[in-house]
Amino acid sequence: MTDGFDFSPGAQVPLSGAAGQTAATQALASAAYRDDPVAKLLDANSEWTVSEVKAPRMSLFEPNLGEAFARAVQTRMLGGGRGQVVQSFGIEPQTVVEHCLAANRIRKTRDARLTAVMVIFGLLFLPGTLLWLGVFQLRRSVAGAQDKRMGALGTALLLALGVMVVIFLIKLPFGGFWGIYLRGVVVAPVIGWYIAKQICERTAKELRDSWGGLVSGGGVGAKVPETVPNHPGQTAAEELRKALHKLTAEQHSNVVFYAGPKGILGMGTRWGSWQLAEDLVSADPDKEIDPFRSWDVIRAIHDQLRMLERTPLHTGGFPKPSVRHWVVSPIGEGAKSIERGGTSEEEGFQIKGVELQRICDKQQFGSGDRHYLGVQFVLWDGQLVITLMITVTLLHKTLRIEVTGHALGPIHPLFHNKPSAPSKTVAKTFRFWETKSIPLPLVNAKEVVRLTARAPFTWYPPILDHLGGKLVLPEPFGLRHAWADKPWRHRFMADDALRTATPVLRVVHEAALGVLKHHGVDTERFGNRSLALSGQIQEAAPKKADLYDA
Repeated sequence: MTDGFDFSPGAQVPLSGAAGQTAATQALASAAYRDDPVAKLLDANSEWTVSEVKAPRMSLFEPNLGEAFARAVQTRMLGGGRGQVVQSFGIEPQTVVEHCLAANRIRKTRDARLTAVMVIFGLLFLPGTLLWLGVFQLRRSVAGAQDKRMGALGTALLLALGVMVVIFLIKLPFGGFWGIYLRGVVVAPVIGWYIAKQICERTAKELRDSWGGLVSGGGVGAKVPETVPNHPGQTAAEELRKALHKLTAEQHSNVVFYAGPKGILGMGTRWGSWQLAEDLVSADPDKEIDPFRSWDVIRAIHDQLRMLERTPLHTGGFPKPSVRHWVVSPIGEGAKSIERGGTSEEEGFQIKGVELQRICDKQQFGSGDRHYLGVQFVLWDGQLVITLMITVTLLHKTLRIEVTGHALGPIHPLFHNKPSAPSKTVAKTFRFWETKSIPLPLVNAKEVVRLTARAPFTWYPPILDHLGGKLVLPEPFGLRHAWADKPWRHRFMADDALRTATPVLRVVHEAALGVLKHHGVDTERFGNRSLALSGQIQEAAPKKADLYDA
């Protein structure tokens, strides 16, 4: 497979994620192909982001993890009239969404075949189909919707039905057409189940191959033919392309949201804060300070931060960081939506130029958005995102330079699990004290019935959502922070986050003091305070800096 294109025979179909993906992107994308129970996703809930699984009205229609995840993400990220989404730092959200589209397309192909099987062997022999489905639904209710050991009652019920079927076939009192049909009513659903099982097995193998390839770092590309119009009048492909473009624009927006104890959404909670605040005093008592603005200090800091990767020795050093101007909007801790006011999709949801400078210089106190300069490192193949935010404010004669640290940890380990072939352990025939593992089919009998029962309704997903339940994503939603773990349990990740603060703080102070000296400010007290902070930060320790005990 080559990067970005599919050169197999036929129409060229765009491939997404064929190269340049991060481990975090691939881990999240793999969820679209998984076949675990949907409730397993709740294990990835965190203190601030909680997903919810709506209970099914009929467990026979309950989705698995991959089905629920792919539908929820596709609807949330591409649905008409959707709310805006939080940036996903460290991953490519469009790639994850396109894998959801690809997984749904694979399932739709399977469901089309299962629907045909259902019509031929189910609808034409409806009484028998309803009988078998009723037994399986009762069996699932007894055993539980999840993959638990079936209870004795469910086993007895299934055996009783089998005995009744045999007696019915032998002792049937009818002859002629109705005799043949009634026998077909009992037998045809079983034949249909066998054919459906072959279809489900092939699809399960294809989905698991994609799942395993993504988690293993194989760079599996998502084929998305939906973005290629089949004829000039087709509008669905163009609408999908526009939806993906909007998602990309939101990802590159420089407007972020501060949600109280949750910190800046998408960047992780604030773990440290260092403030340098002193009065502006002229270095020459006979002269006034040369006028300058907060923007002048920020611009000087920006220029110095862009050279963070430079080092006097040919060893170690930072990778090239991302240095950007951010506009931070405050929202409530319990807010369920975000809105980037003052921006539009045509502008890329960005605030630039004069307006950015105005926010930096004027909006430092009271209501309104605030300006921050951010330096960001995406490390560990996207699993760790370190962001330090700098703001410069002036109240009366006091100039305050504040540096805050934010860290977004790795994707929850749930998303890194590889597919394992089903098997069971049994005792050997002769050496009974030893055991052996026997492989099992990828799709068991209950799963075949579930997939076949769901297939006719997949053409109108709201029905399945109503009958089988669905996954409700945490709001405000962002793919990366929704299932992020804390970095502090990983020693090296924690070290990276803590070590970043010291050099960044010193560069910020050095650049700011340079501006102050240039404009005739006495920097002695600023310098003393800077030295004190430089000493304190050497023993930096993470804490919940956004939680105030007041």
